[in-house]
Amino acid sequence: MWVRTVAGKNMPVYPTMISYRRPGAGVKAKEKIVTPEGEVVCADKVSSESAEGFGYISHFATCKARNR
Repeated sequence: MWVRTVAGKNMPVYPTMISYRRPGAGVKAKEKIVTPEGEVVCADKVSSESAEGFGYISHFATCKARNR
């Protein structure tokens, strides 16, 4: 599956939508998430009840072949 980013580039993402929340100030997020609108956000996976938004995990974030 592909999502067009706000920069106009197509980014491969995993098709399962996840819920996310951005961490507080000074806390590093664990995931890079692409929203359906194409915004890339640094956030953590959370339950849907406490979600700030929904998006997809980028294939690039987990690809083992990226450093080859």
